[in-house]
Amino acid sequence: MKHTLHKSRRQMKHAARRGFTLVEMMLVLGIIALLVGAGAVMFTDVMGTGKKGRAKADISTYTSALRSYEAQSLILPTTEQGLNALVERPSGRGTPQSWSPVLKKLMLDPWGHPYNYRRPGSKDKGGFDLFSSGPDEQPDTADDIGNWDL
Repeated sequence: MKHTLHKSRRQMKHAARRGFTLVEMMLVLGIIALLVGAGAVMFTDVMGTGKKGRAKADISTYTSALRSYEAQSLILPTTEQGLNALVERPSGRGTPQSWSPVLKKLMLDPWGHPYNYRRPGSKDKGGFDLFSSGPDEQPDTADDIGNWDL
Protein backbone atom coordinates (compact mmCIF):
# COMPACT_ATOMS: atom_id res chain seq x y z
CA MET A 1 0.00 0.00 0.00
CA LYS A 2 2.87 2.34 0.83
CA HIS A 3 4.32 1.69 -2.61
CA THR A 4 1.00 2.55 -4.27
CA LEU A 5 0.69 5.80 -2.32
CA HIS A 6 4.23 6.78 -3.24
CA LYS A 7 3.59 6.01 -6.90
CA SER A 8 0.39 8.02 -6.87
CA ARG A 9 2.17 11.14 -5.52
CA ARG A 10 4.88 10.79 -8.14
CA GLN A 11 2.25 10.58 -10.88
CA MET A 12 0.52 13.66 -9.53
CA LYS A 13 3.77 15.67 -9.50
CA HIS A 14 4.49 14.53 -13.05
CA ALA A 15 0.96 15.47 -14.17
CA ALA A 16 1.28 18.90 -12.55
CA ARG A 17 4.50 19.52 -14.46
CA ARG A 18 2.83 18.64 -17.77
CA GLY A 19 -0.05 21.13 -17.50
CA PHE A 20 -0.14 24.93 -17.47
CA THR A 21 -1.25 26.99 -14.55
CA LEU A 22 -3.97 29.60 -14.96
CA VAL A 23 -1.37 32.35 -14.51
CA GLU A 24 0.80 30.94 -17.31
CA MET A 25 -2.19 30.65 -19.64
CA MET A 26 -3.28 34.25 -18.90
CA LEU A 27 0.29 35.46 -19.52
CA VAL A 28 0.46 33.70 -22.90
CA LEU A 29 -2.97 35.04 -23.92
CA GLY A 30 -1.91 38.57 -22.89
CA ILE A 31 1.24 38.37 -25.02
CA ILE A 32 -0.77 37.10 -27.99
CA ALA A 33 -3.28 39.97 -27.57
CA LEU A 34 -0.43 42.51 -27.51
CA LEU A 35 1.10 41.05 -30.68
CA VAL A 36 -2.26 41.03 -32.50
CA GLY A 37 -2.92 44.63 -31.43
CA ALA A 38 0.51 45.79 -32.61
CA GLY A 39 0.02 43.97 -35.92
CA ALA A 40 -3.37 45.61 -36.45
CA VAL A 41 -1.89 49.08 -35.86
CA MET A 42 0.95 48.40 -38.27
CA PHE A 43 -1.45 46.99 -40.89
CA THR A 44 -3.67 50.08 -40.63
CA ASP A 45 -0.64 52.31 -41.22
CA VAL A 46 0.39 50.21 -44.23
CA MET A 47 -3.13 50.48 -45.66
CA GLY A 48 -3.09 54.28 -45.24
CA THR A 49 0.27 54.51 -46.99
CA GLY A 50 -1.01 52.27 -49.80
CA LYS A 51 -4.07 54.47 -50.34
CA LYS A 52 -1.92 57.59 -50.50
CA GLY A 53 0.33 55.89 -53.05
CA ARG A 54 -2.65 54.92 -55.18
CA ALA A 55 -4.02 58.47 -55.02
CA LYS A 56 -0.66 59.82 -56.25
CA ALA A 57 -0.64 57.29 -59.09
CA ASP A 58 -4.20 58.27 -60.09
CA ILE A 59 -3.23 61.95 -60.01
CA SER A 60 -0.28 61.22 -62.31
CA THR A 61 -2.64 59.42 -64.70
CA TYR A 62 -5.07 62.34 -64.66
CA THR A 63 -2.23 64.84 -65.14
CA SER A 64 -1.04 62.95 -68.22
CA ALA A 65 -4.61 62.82 -69.55
CA LEU A 66 -5.03 66.57 -68.98
CA ARG A 67 -1.76 67.27 -70.82
CA SER A 68 -2.99 65.11 -73.73
CA TYR A 69 -6.29 67.00 -73.72
CA GLU A 70 -4.37 70.29 -73.73
CA ALA A 71 -2.14 69.19 -76.62
CA GLN A 72 -5.17 68.08 -78.65
CA SER A 73 -7.51 70.97 -77.79
CA LEU A 74 -4.98 73.75 -77.14
CA ILE A 75 -6.77 74.53 -73.86
CA LEU A 76 -7.33 72.90 -70.49
CA PRO A 77 -10.86 72.19 -69.24
CA THR A 78 -12.42 74.88 -67.06
CA THR A 79 -13.26 74.20 -63.42
CA GLU A 80 -16.93 73.92 -64.43
CA GLN A 81 -16.17 71.38 -67.18
CA GLY A 82 -13.95 69.50 -64.75
CA LEU A 83 -12.40 66.11 -65.30
CA ASN A 84 -15.57 64.98 -67.06
CA ALA A 85 -14.18 66.79 -70.14
CA LEU A 86 -11.69 63.93 -70.43
CA VAL A 87 -14.46 61.38 -71.09
CA GLU A 88 -17.38 63.43 -72.55
CA ARG A 89 -17.32 66.34 -74.97
CA PRO A 90 -17.53 69.50 -72.85
CA SER A 91 -20.04 72.23 -73.53
CA GLY A 92 -20.25 75.89 -72.64
CA ARG A 93 -17.56 78.51 -72.74
CA GLY A 94 -14.14 77.13 -73.57
CA THR A 95 -15.38 74.20 -75.64
CA PRO A 96 -12.50 72.94 -77.80
CA GLN A 97 -12.88 72.79 -81.60
CA SER A 98 -11.02 69.49 -81.77
CA TRP A 99 -11.99 66.92 -79.13
CA SER A 100 -11.85 63.19 -78.56
CA PRO A 101 -12.04 61.25 -75.27
CA VAL A 102 -8.76 60.90 -73.44
CA LEU A 103 -9.98 58.46 -70.77
CA LYS A 104 -12.61 55.70 -70.90
CA LYS A 105 -14.00 56.54 -67.47
CA LEU A 106 -13.27 58.68 -64.45
CA MET A 107 -11.59 57.17 -61.39
CA LEU A 108 -12.57 57.61 -57.77
CA ASP A 109 -9.96 58.23 -55.10
CA PRO A 110 -9.06 55.37 -52.71
CA TRP A 111 -11.69 56.64 -50.26
CA GLY A 112 -14.44 56.36 -52.90
CA HIS A 113 -14.82 60.04 -53.84
CA PRO A 114 -14.24 61.93 -57.09
CA TYR A 115 -10.97 63.80 -57.54
CA ASN A 116 -11.11 67.59 -57.32
CA TYR A 117 -10.02 69.79 -60.23
CA ARG A 118 -9.58 73.58 -60.35
CA ARG A 119 -8.36 75.79 -63.15
CA PRO A 120 -6.68 78.11 -62.47
CA GLY A 121 -5.35 76.41 -59.40
CA SER A 122 -4.83 77.96 -56.01
CA LYS A 123 -1.54 76.07 -55.57
CA ASP A 124 -0.50 76.23 -59.26
CA LYS A 125 -1.71 79.68 -60.33
CA GLY A 126 -0.77 79.26 -64.00
CA GLY A 127 -2.03 75.71 -64.31
CA PHE A 128 -4.46 73.56 -62.40
CA ASP A 129 -4.95 71.89 -59.04
CA LEU A 130 -5.86 68.22 -59.12
CA PHE A 131 -6.31 66.52 -55.77
CA SER A 132 -7.97 63.95 -53.55
CA SER A 133 -9.64 65.26 -50.40
CA GLY A 134 -7.88 62.46 -48.51
CA PRO A 135 -9.14 60.39 -45.59
CA ASP A 136 -11.14 63.24 -44.01
CA GLU A 137 -13.06 63.71 -47.30
CA GLN A 138 -12.88 67.52 -46.92
CA PRO A 139 -11.18 69.57 -49.66
CA ASP A 140 -8.55 72.17 -48.78
CA THR A 141 -7.38 70.53 -45.56
CA ALA A 142 -3.95 69.31 -44.49
CA ASP A 143 -4.51 65.70 -45.59
CA ASP A 144 -5.23 66.55 -49.25
CA ILE A 145 -3.08 64.71 -51.78
CA GLY A 146 -2.54 66.72 -54.94
CA ASN A 147 -0.46 67.30 -58.04
CA TRP A 148 1.63 69.72 -55.97
CA ASP A 149 2.89 66.66 -53.99
CA LEU A 150 4.29 64.88 -57.04
